[in-house]
Amino acid sequence: MNQKELKELIEFLIEKDIAEFELERGDVKVRIKRAGEHTIVHSHGEPRYYAVPPAPAPAPELGAVPVAAAPAPPAPPAPDEGVHMVKSPIVGTFYEAPSPGAPPFVKAGDMVEVGQVLCIVEAMKLLNEIESDIAGEIVKKLAVNGQPIEYGQELFAIRPKK
Repeated sequence: MNQKELKELIEFLIEKDIAEFELERGDVKVRIKRAGEHTIVHSHGEPRYYAVPPAPAPAPELGAVPVAAAPAPPAPPAPDEGVHMVKSPIVGTFYEAPSPGAPPFVKAGDMVEVGQVLCIVEAMKLLNEIESDIAGEIVKKLAVNGQPIEYGQELFAIRPKK
C-alpha cells in the first residue's frame, strides 16, 4: 500500500465519518483510529503518521434553536489518602494476565508483596512484567485489559501494608 492509497483511504474514512478501520492485505496490516483532531496510521513495516482534521460540524438548519453543549463529565475522584499509585514505566499494551484465558495476575482485594508481578505491558513485541514497588492491598485496577497505555499512566492503586 503506497502513500497515495493511504491518503485516499483516510479521506474516505473522514467523508464517511468512520472512527476506526483495520485492513490486512498479505503481509501489510494497516490500522487507522480517528480520535479528536488527529488520526494516527499504524502499518506493518515503516510507520507513517498523518494529521487529519476532524469532520466539520453540520450547519444548523434554518429556524433551528441552538442547544447548549452537554457539560463535561465529572473528573475522576481523588485517590484516598495514603493510596500508592503504580504507574506504567513505558508506552505499550496493558495485559492483566500472562496469556489469554488465564486468570489475572492480581485483582482488587489481593495482597501483594514488593517485586510481585502485577501485569504485563507489551511494547515493540516485548513483554515487560510490571512489578509492585510496595507491599499492600490492591484497591483498584485502573487500566483496561488489551488497551494501549501511556508512559506514566496509573495502572493500579495499592493501599500500603501497615
